[in-house]
Amino acid sequence: MTINDLRGVLKGRVLLPDDDGFEQAATAWNLTVRQPVAAVAEAADADDVAALVRYARRAGMTVTAQPSGHGASGDVDGLILLRTGLLNEVEVRAQERVVRVGAGVKWGQVLAAAGPLGLTGLAGSAPGVSVTGYTLGGGVGWFSRKYGFASDSVRAVDIVDADGRPGRVSAESDPDLFWALRGGGGDFAMVTALELELYPAPALYGGRVIWPEHRTREVYDAFVEITAEAPRELSVWINRLQPPGAPAMVTLDLAYLGAAAEAEDLLRRIDKIEGAISDSRGVVPVADLGAIAAEPTDPAPSITRAELLTGLDADAVELLLAKPVEPLINLQIRHLGGALAEPGDGAGASGAVAEPYLLSLLGLGLPHAADTTRARQAEVVADLAAYVSGRKPYTVLSPGDTAASSFSGSALARLREIKRARDPQNVFRANYPVHG
Repeated sequence: MTINDLRGVLKGRVLLPDDDGFEQAATAWNLTVRQPVAAVAEAADADDVAALVRYARRAGMTVTAQPSGHGASGDVDGLILLRTGLLNEVEVRAQERVVRVGAGVKWGQVLAAAGPLGLTGLAGSAPGVSVTGYTLGGGVGWFSRKYGFASDSVRAVDIVDADGRPGRVSAESDPDLFWALRGGGGDFAMVTALELELYPAPALYGGRVIWPEHRTREVYDAFVEITAEAPRELSVWINRLQPPGAPAMVTLDLAYLGAAAEAEDLLRRIDKIEGAISDSRGVVPVADLGAIAAEPTDPAPSITRAELLTGLDADAVELLLAKPVEPLINLQIRHLGGALAEPGDGAGASGAVAEPYLLSLLGLGLPHAADTTRARQAEVVADLAAYVSGRKPYTVLSPGDTAASSFSGSALARLREIKRARDPQNVFRANYPVHG
């Protein structure tokens, strides 16, 4: 059996390295990440996924799935890359407050369908990210302080197991696998669809306020003050931005799951800071949630690093402001806490995040800038060593990280045991495998 035999297995398109279009099909969303895969298979439907898994098992090969490639690690040499973009059905069952999504669906599609019904899913900041990849890795977004990880909203999962057999997994049918799939990544089965709980969103307030760089300390002081007392319905993120070729600036991004008057009262501290360049705060349709952070929608070369912070006191702020952002583009801190720190009894593998803040460092991944970007990221983390916990959520892992940094010792051991039991031949490989 050779890789060429794969063409006769699927209804969908199969591309091999010598084929026109292969390079584009194998490209990750982050253009810095290279993906030297043996083939790209585009599944036409769930039956195609099952056929591919059976082929890989017989051929002794491994499959890694990427709807869009936002979480790619580059650790895919010789693998079959499965694209699931054609599995794009979205079914909202409003009475049940549940949405069923195919493995290729993006968050923007879910929000567009659920928003007019007064509902929302636990989306992140970018509408172009796939629901499945984001959720399998936990998923930390605007409403996580209120409702926890996106993975904990999963009610059922349609899968193909390592033998190529379709199945449906729930808390009742297979509690171990159900636990692992909710935050443990894609190492255990190939997901073809998810059913997720939706949450009431009759009103949503949000936006971004931008100030020039000289207001940075005032904005940081306001951020610390607001987040110290913020209710779970309010999420606030601060950014020190250095756009290439433009003046440095500082921004607050925020979302409040509630009425505008309530949000404005909670955010009066912001109004005391003069000199805003722009202020987009207002009522936000759920479908437009992605506009708050206005993250790039097109693939680009970037280098990211994330770390959890145990606190943000005056000394930490001094360290954060002591040096320019350059050569980075963004130094962001997200307020966490709330439900993320207190998972319910039915929580998945993501567990709890005790740390109240998430630091994210973004820089250009172009060849001339990559080394200085990584060096600056390392410098920031070293400066904040007293506040960096060493753990980081699976959903924000980046190339060079390992899954071991995302789980407690007992959770990682359980995940590895489930992997050995369910996929002993390593038919599946997550972006960041739990087994090493």
